[in-house]
Amino acid sequence: MDSIWLCFREKRKKNEKMKRIILLFTTICAIQLHAQQPYYDDVDLSLTGLDLYLELQLKLSVFNEDYTYGDVRDSFLITDVDPTNSNDVLLVYGFNDTDGDCTTDRTRDSDNFGGDPCEYNREHVFPRSRSEPPMGDAVNSATGIVADPHNLRPSDVQRNGNRGSKKFDNGSGNSGDVNSGNWYPGDEWKGDVARIIMYMYVRYGEQCLPEFTGIGSTQGDTDMLQVFLNWNVEDPVSEVEQQRNPQLEIEYGSRNPFIDNPSFATLIWGGPPAEDPFDLLSTDEFSIPSLEMYPNPASASVSITTTQPLQAIAIYDITGKLVLETTSDVTMSSIVNTSNFKKGLYLVQTQGITQKLIIK
Repeated sequence: MDSIWLCFREKRKKNEKMKRIILLFTTICAIQLHAQQPYYDDVDLSLTGLDLYLELQLKLSVFNEDYTYGDVRDSFLITDVDPTNSNDVLLVYGFNDTDGDCTTDRTRDSDNFGGDPCEYNREHVFPRSRSEPPMGDAVNSATGIVADPHNLRPSDVQRNGNRGSKKFDNGSGNSGDVNSGNWYPGDEWKGDVARIIMYMYVRYGEQCLPEFTGIGSTQGDTDMLQVFLNWNVEDPVSEVEQQRNPQLEIEYGSRNPFIDNPSFATLIWGGPPAEDPFDLLSTDEFSIPSLEMYPNPASASVSITTTQPLQAIAIYDITGKLVLETTSDVTMSSIVNTSNFKKGLYLVQTQGITQKLIIK
């Protein structure tokens, strides 16, 4: 084993020059992030909703089928290298390199890969056991979903174990347990996590539904959780995300679309408008709907107005029970009779928007 490791280290020394060249290439590609990538030249970017979801899913179905779980280790040396120190990799969920506790480290020497304390390994951000069916064994020869590098990030061994397969949930500050056994990835990493979960759902469909690995309400009548849509906006694309996509396109044959253009999430599922480097949200074909309700608090009735024609309105009580639904096509405003509603808080959903309504 020692001789194999020494051989690996020697090989890495010989490849340092090539590594620097590739890093320069990926940096240049990252700088070009705010221009539309040629990767999407055969994708119809005028689509929205389910049509865009299916279009991107088709694009992502073309990949390097020979790429293995073992290949991920070598990819990390380029995809996840610390932009400020090429000898280190960045550790997902990490936040402190100076507290003397290696489990909180944000960076680590890229040589320290393994399974012992204070080493780093491969974290499945969407846990293997959470997909349905599960992804399978994480052995170096494995291919397919378990080896998909878009879902794998370097992580401290013990912190990876602490996260386990806990579902993601809202929190603040550094990563850790929240809300009775769920996991907050940390302020620095929540956007990365959201864009990975979005990728996994588009790439693998119902095998990787967001609800399998997250907590909270879905956006309108879609399967995307609002927490991930919010994180996608609150934590913009990072430099390490930008350097991952060009290299994984070379090695794996695909990119994470939500890194290149976070507003794909807005176009597909709605929610708050995300970064739009492709300038798609400003086109005539797409506008972000808004919702106004008056009066609010209400008693006998409430007027609901949107900037796009209403097709359905759903109102839920605080327990999540559907108390009213209209499905007929109406105009951009509608008066809803709430005289039979009990006093309390309700959620109104329409056009992918959710707002609170108070009945007094």
